[in-house]
Amino acid sequence: MIVNFRVRLPQELRPEETLQSEFHQQYDAVLDLSSNRNRTFFQLQEDMAVAAVDHAVVHAEYEDGDPADALNEAVAKIVNDDPQHFSGFGTISMEKFSIRRATQQVEKVASLGLSGVAFQPSFAGMPMDDRLLYPVYAKAAELGLPVALHTGVNYTTHRPLKNEHPLQLDQVACDFPELTLIACHAGWPWVPDLVAVMRKHPSVFAEFGGLSPKYVLATGTGWEVMHRFMNSLLAEQVLFGTDWPVFPMDRALAEWSDGDLKPHVLRALTGGNAERMLGLG
Repeated sequence: MIVNFRVRLPQELRPEETLQSEFHQQYDAVLDLSSNRNRTFFQLQEDMAVAAVDHAVVHAEYEDGDPADALNEAVAKIVNDDPQHFSGFGTISMEKFSIRRATQQVEKVASLGLSGVAFQPSFAGMPMDDRLLYPVYAKAAELGLPVALHTGVNYTTHRPLKNEHPLQLDQVACDFPELTLIACHAGWPWVPDLVAVMRKHPSVFAEFGGLSPKYVLATGTGWEVMHRFMNSLLAEQVLFGTDWPVFPMDRALAEWSDGDLKPHVLRALTGGNAERMLGLG
């Protein structure tokens, strides 16, 4: 089974407030995301078929506003309508953060039948190891829900990169050893630090959404340590994702396949690890 561990909820299914923002304008200035942003749910299904992706994990996360509850309901509908092909990660409200509300939302994520929680503390000006988030982590651990967090680079000029550093996951993993943590976008440019955290904590995974695998597998890109370790000691802690519609699924799979990953590592990356984590298959 091939599992795309990270696809974004299509824009047509998002509340209007999440469709246009200064955030998107700043990202477009660097990555030109506009051309693919409005791809539909039908196109998501088409892209999965073309790439021979069997299952996708739809993430409800967002960058601005307060649409968490509506996003969670939209993701849950996709999952409930077609559980063979879709799982979902819900989210929490980071706008005017409330511990009580956030923990209640984690409970709601579980009751909706979703498989995990995804959120981006840095976009709310918070580090991942902020103690205000600890009740959220505790509730997710209690309910057996993995937590996916944005790491690495963001391209908004209003939020510093320091809150994206994957070393912050070390403290969270130390305090919640039973909690599965997923470093979305795999922490570049602090790749050796993320590798160290993963080596220390088997509960910490790297996910490569929005990235071109050929650069992850190339020298001189800052990914060399991850490349070396994912092909050996960390083979069971890596997850194939594309951040669809940001990066094409078929291209991503082709680039991973054209690299030098060992066959069992490629199988683990592109589906085996996700199947084990989410109880698929």
